[in-house]
Amino acid sequence: MSEGLIPIVLRSLMVSGTATVLAATWSLPIAVKIGTTHFRGKKIVRDFFNAMIGIPTVALGLVLYLLLSREGALGFLNLLYTPSAIMLGQALLITPLMISFLMHAIEEVNPLIKETALTLGASEREANRVVLREAKKGSVLATVAGFNRAISELGIALMVGGNLAGTTRVMTTEISRVVSGGDIELAIQLTIVLLSIAFTSTLILNRLRGSE
Repeated sequence: MSEGLIPIVLRSLMVSGTATVLAATWSLPIAVKIGTTHFRGKKIVRDFFNAMIGIPTVALGLVLYLLLSREGALGFLNLLYTPSAIMLGQALLITPLMISFLMHAIEEVNPLIKETALTLGASEREANRVVLREAKKGSVLATVAGFNRAISELGIALMVGGNLAGTTRVMTTEISRVVSGGDIELAIQLTIVLLSIAFTSTLILNRLRGSE
């Protein structure tokens, strides 16, 4: 069963955009905590997140499939082969990347900024917000990089989404399907859209870096 180009593109943007927001909700506090405090083993924690950036998407997809399948620990949630499963998988995939980028941005902020905020009576949370404001360009970099990683992955979307027409079919899974079926024209159209999104995001990042 085939599906039009626009619905697939819109679904891809919605799924990966939501995944990026989800990842940001837990990546920000984790990165702030690690980036603004000193503790034994900090380098090990940083190296762990850096190493996890390169996790194969099919490996994470398999783990999620086993967890979300009917016999899995999370099977009762009935998430397998739904957009929510893809969102969760993509969010987990890009979490190490976002945390690593955010940690770097936060550690680049002068520590005196937080100390000054605390001295002036700010709470720990308010002082961390000041640090985040100073690291806003790095935060945008982490968000855009995470979105690009999410929308371009295939393994997770295929394994826990199933590429079901009208529900879980996204650009990467549809490209894989139509190439196998010989519909090269649609594959090229989807690839152009996917590359355009990535290229636009890269331009935004370059503008931000150039304005620093």
